[in-house]
Amino acid sequence: MFRVNLTESDIEALKEALKEIKNLVTIKLFTSSDRINCFTCSETEKLMRIIRDSSPMIGNKRAIDLEIFEMSRDSDVFKKYEIERVPTIVLLDSSITYLGMPAGEEIKAFIETIIRLSTNDHGLSTTTIKELARLDGRVKIEVIVTPLCPYCPYAALLANMFAYASKVYGNGNVRSVIIEAFENPDIADKYAVSTVPTITVNGRVVFVGLPYEVQLLDAIKKLAI
Repeated sequence: MFRVNLTESDIEALKEALKEIKNLVTIKLFTSSDRINCFTCSETEKLMRIIRDSSPMIGNKRAIDLEIFEMSRDSDVFKKYEIERVPTIVLLDSSITYLGMPAGEEIKAFIETIIRLSTNDHGLSTTTIKELARLDGRVKIEVIVTPLCPYCPYAALLANMFAYASKVYGNGNVRSVIIEAFENPDIADKYAVSTVPTITVNGRVVFVGLPYEVQLLDAIKKLAI
């Protein structure tokens, strides 16, 4: 199991990166006190608290607002957000969801996603923004990742920015779901994942490896429903 063992140097680097945050970002963490059936819940909560505490102050509040919901205590909130697995992390009103802990290499994309949400720096081309703004159908992008994969953070960030741009400029009909394969082996098995990142659009595997922005856009346009 991946454990959170950040050094003082790691935390200083995290604080330095999070200085770029300009506006408040809310992280919703759905967890469980059942440590047997959720072996990464406590470590995920520890990591989210470190990230929250490392964020700068905006006024009299931390730039990152962390809301923690526990399965046995907050069943109504779980139902509202349709949460079926723990740990689950929700950003941007469920436009961006993490199933499992953003550990190892994945923490890079998670932090970058938070920063970009706060600064409106999606990094996408004008063409992509226009296409997402007029997209009619609904799209669910799933990115299956592992903590040691060096290319997975780039795939996750790209999917997250598609979801973010759709939320801001379009109808919010694109969702990004980042799935940690070791914590969710049934999903990895469902898609016969042997190499990561594996990317699906509306339940269909479209890429094994890191796509270009235009390739992901084309897949979304073809498979939107």
